Amino acid sequence: MNYIKHLNSVFELFTRDSRLNPTHISLYMALFQFWNINRFPEVFYINREEVMVMAKIGSKATYHRCLHRLHDWKYIRYLPSHNPYKGSQIQMLKFGTSSGSNTGPSSEQVEEQALVPYININKQNKNFNKHKLPKNENEVLDFFKKEKWPANEAKKFFNHYTSIGWKVGGKITILDWHSTAKNWMLKGEEIQKEKTLYGPSQKRDNLKIIKEKDYGQPL
Repeated sequence: MNYIKHLNSVFELFTRDSRLNPTHISLYMALFQFWNINRFPEVFYINREEVMVMAKIGSKATYHRCLHRLHDWKYIRYLPSHNPYKGSQIQMLKFGTSSGSNTGPSSEQVEEQALVPYININKQNKNFNKHKLPKNENEVLDFFKKEKWPANEAKKFFNHYTSIGWKVGGKITILDWHSTAKNWMLKGEEIQKEKTLYGPSQKRDNLKIIKEKDYGQPL
């Protein structure tokens, strides 16, 4: 996935799509950033409060309305979860692919303008105080055991995020560590599939600079 071609194609669609308002675009870009932080998986878990803070949306009703609109207009696939202990999932539809076959909204644009929502600053500030972090390593071990993941992987997860202050990508404060852990597991499954298909990488040097930039990697 070439993220430069993807963003260029998306912004071109944004320009032509009269249905969109700034809140739709802000929400899409927040979802894109979480997709990027999770290294562009096929699907990833989201936490509503984290996305609302990133997108500068203060109203839950506005958030859900825009999320459903982006789904209906084929910018994303929204996979809601009705289980309070299991986060919802997002699939970012890919644009600007090498094959030229974009999956997204049609060229026929609906003449519909939504009102820009009023952002309640007080509600948004309250969201910053809801830091749902594990109490200790044992809580993480129990969660990974429940999800049928090895204890060693739980310790890696706990040590990694403890070392960076429990922030996604080292920048965004985690509000629901369960969603972050599930994204960690999804990425682990992808890595395992790659090893099964291609085998372990030989003579890998993570510090080696390459001339050809891989635009499928996170920003």
